[in-house]
Amino acid sequence: MLAHRPRRAAVLVLEGAKPLDVGIPAQVFTTRESMPYEVRVCGAASGPVAGGDGLSYHVAHGLDALMWADIVFIPGYRFPDRDDPPPEVVDALIAAHRGGARLAAISTGAFALAATGLLDGRRATTHWHYTRALAARHPLVRVDENVLFVDEGSVLTSAGAASGIDLCLHILRTELGVAASNHAARRLVAAPYRSGGQAQYVPRRVPEPLGERFAATREWALHRLGEPLTLKALARHAAVSPRTFSRRFVEDTGYTPMQWVMRARVDMARELLERSERSIEQIATDVGLGTGANLRTHFQRTLGTTPSAYRRTFAHGE
Repeated sequence: MLAHRPRRAAVLVLEGAKPLDVGIPAQVFTTRESMPYEVRVCGAASGPVAGGDGLSYHVAHGLDALMWADIVFIPGYRFPDRDDPPPEVVDALIAAHRGGARLAAISTGAFALAATGLLDGRRATTHWHYTRALAARHPLVRVDENVLFVDEGSVLTSAGAASGIDLCLHILRTELGVAASNHAARRLVAAPYRSGGQAQYVPRRVPEPLGERFAATREWALHRLGEPLTLKALARHAAVSPRTFSRRFVEDTGYTPMQWVMRARVDMARELLERSERSIEQIATDVGLGTGANLRTHFQRTLGTTPSAYRRTFAHGE
């Protein structure tokens, strides 16, 4: 939900930190007019940190930034299945969580989060290459290798690299609303949302170069949510059979085509509720759901709340 002061995000850079894992939350949440966050990049101590993949870092803050933050991102790092972070890092993460901060691990950052014990008994994920190692090293964690990210409330985990974008957009959606998340997605040239339950890795015997074509169809559909959209119409736009379209769409997004259309319509309704004074009935027509009753049904099913309650949350700036 909206905050009265800029929200505070810390990115914890551990020895051997992966450049993409560090860069994604730093870029998504970096302070700008459209993003009410203040970001501090920190390490076990301020100063130089040896990174991974040929890069190194010079961080301005030490572990005190974790107690300052509302949310702490833990990027992946080198040899996570072999070495736990230093005890002072683990203790600082536990203290930050106890102080109310959410902890969000990207890729193998899940190992550092697991070392705190905060994932015990909870679902979590990490890069598919390391899921078995995470389960072996931390047997109390319920490791799910077939998802892009897992939100357990105060602790969140994501799979490798690009799924960190999905996690960050998910966090924006829950904290600031769908309008802010969609704005960030457009800035990043990223998919506005992918299902957290989407498989990390889908092996194919023969590559099917349909990614750009399907992305164009999703963009086409987003501009026509107020119109009738059928599986046949979507497949026709992508110039493939409905069967091929359905199969590949699930692989690409984690949703069936019509589930995705419904989610897009609900999200468009969310944005209109956040940013306009249009009535529930008007919004239902705008997003292709026909009636206010239909909008209320799908809104409740998807988000567990009503359109009116959702609008009040953002109207009050909570």
